[in-house]
Amino acid sequence: MFHQFRFLVNWIPFIAAAALAPTAMAQEYPGKPFTFFVPFAAGSATDTLARSLGQGVAADTRQNVVVDNRPGANGIIATQAFVRTAPDGYTVLIATNTTHAANEHLYKKIPYDPVKDFTPVTALARGGQVMVVNPRVPAKTVKEFIALAKSQPGKLTFGGGSSSSRVASELFQQMAGVKLVHVPYKSNPMAVSDLVGGHIDMMITDVVTGLPQVEAGKLRALGVSSPQRLPNVPDLPTIAEAGVKGYELTFWFAAYLPAKAPPAVVARLRELFIGATKGSVAQSFFKTTGIEAWTTTTAELVKFQAAESAKWARVIKAAGIQPE
Repeated sequence: MFHQFRFLVNWIPFIAAAALAPTAMAQEYPGKPFTFFVPFAAGSATDTLARSLGQGVAADTRQNVVVDNRPGANGIIATQAFVRTAPDGYTVLIATNTTHAANEHLYKKIPYDPVKDFTPVTALARGGQVMVVNPRVPAKTVKEFIALAKSQPGKLTFGGGSSSSRVASELFQQMAGVKLVHVPYKSNPMAVSDLVGGHIDMMITDVVTGLPQVEAGKLRALGVSSPQRLPNVPDLPTIAEAGVKGYELTFWFAAYLPAKAPPAVVARLRELFIGATKGSVAQSFFKTTGIEAWTTTTAELVKFQAAESAKWARVIKAAGIQPE
């Protein structure tokens, strides 16, 4: 009996430490700089959002936030590298519907599982895209572009640097009854650069990369992909209004940690991101881009991601895109 009692007494400090571990971890976290993995190039909407939120997180925690851009293969390069990192809360993936809802349906096989390899933290934002053309394209409206495309099937080109961009254009082709030629890019800014240079004809891209070129007179905007007009460009009609009835395609961003991240760390990181979306830098980003802040609980993100995966599967199949 005495030996049993002594055994229990000897283990009391360890039992107590284990019980307090999650609390202690939450209190100590964060204690070093963060790295935000971004699956797309600098200047993309994902990158700009990551940097805006990173400033808020850095100000709140007094820890530096490094943005690590790894564009290529529709976000697969960065995401594959990310799942190999430690789930300690210091390496965060700023993911999108491309990496976590569309890629599994665009490719026959991807080197990560969008569910099992991640710990969801929170959604971050959502928004619509803008349809833009090079000024040398004579079409000034969506209807005129459709008429032009129908007059020369298979001649006009479109760029795609993300699944949102590509699928938006593929869906447009299907619903408008036109045939365009897809030109793939590692990221939307690269495609927009070629569009400005006249190497491709059209693109449906995020507002962050497309609208500044419109404002500079280097591209012409024809419409937006969201179901409602964007507040920062209220005079620009939706593609549905402008000639393709029922057309709609939006995108979203979310934060993830690698699988098996500690719940206390996930909870604290979620608090940091929610606070960052309300900060002045992020609010300026949302105001100027028409993208809206949107946060969720972890459970809500899990449910939303599952629904989005099913939706993107339907869209991709309806657009006639064959998995690569």
